[in-house]
Amino acid sequence: MKWVVRILAATLLLIIIVGVAVWYNFPRYAQSLIDRAVEGTGIRVEMHNPGLPNLSGMDFGRLDIVFQTPADSCSNTSSRYTAVVHNGSLFWTRPASGDPLSKGLLPEILPLGIELRADSISIEQHGTDISFSDNLPVITGKLSISRRKGAAPKIIPDSFSYNIENGRLVSDRLRLDSICYAISLTSESDWVQQPALLSIASLHTEEKAAPLNNFTALFGMQRDPDNPCVMSLSKCSVELFGLRASTPEIDYDLQNKQTSFTLVLQDVPLEKLPGFKGADSSRPLASGLLNGTVPVQFRDSTLSIQNASIRADSDTRLRYYSPDGSPLLSIEAVTSGKSAELFRNLDATIILNSDDEKVSGFALENVSSTFLGGTLSSGPARYDPVEKKSSFTLELKNVRLPEHIRLHGDFSGSLKGALSGSVPITVKKGAFSINKARLSSTGSGSITHAPPRKKRDSSDSRFGTPKPDATYAYSKPDLVISRNALGKTTVGFTLHTLRRNTSGGELLLTDPEGQLTLWQDKNNPSLVSLSEFSAGLMGGSVSIDKVDYDMGKQTAETVLVLDSIPLQKLLDLQGMKKIFATGTVAGKIPLIMKDQKFEIPAGKMDALQNGQIIYTTTPEERVAANESMRITYEALSNFLYSELISSITMAPDGQSLIRLQLKGTNPSFQEGRPVHLNLSVEQNLLDLFRSLSISTNIEEAISEKALQKQSK
Repeated sequence: MKWVVRILAATLLLIIIVGVAVWYNFPRYAQSLIDRAVEGTGIRVEMHNPGLPNLSGMDFGRLDIVFQTPADSCSNTSSRYTAVVHNGSLFWTRPASGDPLSKGLLPEILPLGIELRADSISIEQHGTDISFSDNLPVITGKLSISRRKGAAPKIIPDSFSYNIENGRLVSDRLRLDSICYAISLTSESDWVQQPALLSIASLHTEEKAAPLNNFTALFGMQRDPDNPCVMSLSKCSVELFGLRASTPEIDYDLQNKQTSFTLVLQDVPLEKLPGFKGADSSRPLASGLLNGTVPVQFRDSTLSIQNASIRADSDTRLRYYSPDGSPLLSIEAVTSGKSAELFRNLDATIILNSDDEKVSGFALENVSSTFLGGTLSSGPARYDPVEKKSSFTLELKNVRLPEHIRLHGDFSGSLKGALSGSVPITVKKGAFSINKARLSSTGSGSITHAPPRKKRDSSDSRFGTPKPDATYAYSKPDLVISRNALGKTTVGFTLHTLRRNTSGGELLLTDPEGQLTLWQDKNNPSLVSLSEFSAGLMGGSVSIDKVDYDMGKQTAETVLVLDSIPLQKLLDLQGMKKIFATGTVAGKIPLIMKDQKFEIPAGKMDALQNGQIIYTTTPEERVAANESMRITYEALSNFLYSELISSITMAPDGQSLIRLQLKGTNPSFQEGRPVHLNLSVEQNLLDLFRSLSISTNIEEAISEKALQKQSK
């Protein structure tokens, strides 16, 4: 008995030693076991850095799997793949089974549950640039090991599942991100993937987000026996440029690599579009609903849109606000009726994964559509691989955009005509810029500015309540527009005419041109600059080198340059009916504006050449005048001036001082002796303009000075 115990103990110890030795040396022969398991399957598996197994699993450093899919009737070539699993752990369990063959210490069928966890998995297709990757994958499966007498154990797979939760698919320069899909294969379904929800969060090209995202569809690998080469997706939806579109089914022809379907836009909120969301919900940048259909064809990496149509409801508009948050203007998509077609006959070509380095991996080509009564089109988008930017030019022809503009607040107006021209656009790092867009119109329009009336003061009681309303009428605008990526915008403009009408009269500018600069200061977006402005004025010209106007503070400071202004035009402007004059004047008038009031610190205006001044009187006036007044009338009846120098200052309240120096002769007065006149007129110009009495005051000043000279 004693020896029996010793023998049993020695045998048990030997078994333990052998088991430990086998366990300890497992990493050395693990690969040979794997090779035997996959022998004859066409699959090659290599395990790197396997760890020591335990009763429930083992770890490994890397697992390489190479496999090949055979050619079928839809594809004449087979595909070869390599899957790499990094830092994985393989777990196994023995689930309960009702099969009597799985019972006992040494069952004929051993059911196993397998689970693979890893840091990452990647799959590459040989001979292409297509690859798939996923982080922290969890792959589970069920299999059975069948043990038969006189035969090697046989592995019988039962099911396989892999929930992709954050996958990535890369094909050359295209990248699909955040792929979610539940793969579930079972022997009962003949290892065919059943329909499951597929979602793709975003599409990127050249590291830039494409306007296609949030794609969802039901997708499976079941084939129609009558159309075995057609792969179907159902209940499909996608966001295209921020618009949610859907289609009940997409059928993809695997043999011809093409498909066609129609996306449906239904009650899509315009404010959901990128760039129209707005930072303040109380001041929406856009409103309204869009509906439409977008027929799509896809073949050989080319996506074509043909005869798409998008309608806008009656509330569809874009809004722009002044710095204080009040509405400034809006662009109405619909001018009459309940709804209207915004885009009609919309055609576009999109190339995916182009081999041309000058074209982005996602290239928008040859876009055309009717838009607001005209046409909108664009040529191919060019891609700069060095600066990683895309460029294209938008062409407009007879687009009646001005007729859809509505002014609000202190402004109103009526804009007519159509716009035509080209708009070069560059997109880089999600921001766009415009380089010298040129737009022109043969139309015209008028804009009325009616600021709030201020409280009446003493001058109002004498001359009536002032009317600050001003109407600006323009015709035939030509615009040159540029915008940098930060939003700074310059608008060069040329008009045929610009007419300003107020209660005090009309001011006509011919061929005005200049440049407006907007949004140049992020800290002060209400700052607007006008530079290099010039226009024809009363037969001469007026110009401004630069003026910065703060719309929030209502402040500005500049110098008004007048040149070759006929003196008679200035006199007519002031209502002087008794004075006739020849010659032209030029000068500089500095202006300071604050709170809708103007100040002139020190303006000057001089005659450019000799001229004539004739002060006319009636016989009745000469008979009624005294002797000194008759002498004044005689001296100024034909005054030939050789020098005319004037200066003007004006306070914000309108109080002004005008100094005038005249030198010349009258051939019919005292044998043509020289006459020098120094005139000073102190008056409130605002009151004078309102009362239309400025001519009387100046005429009286001339008479007084003439009498003073005569008495010397």
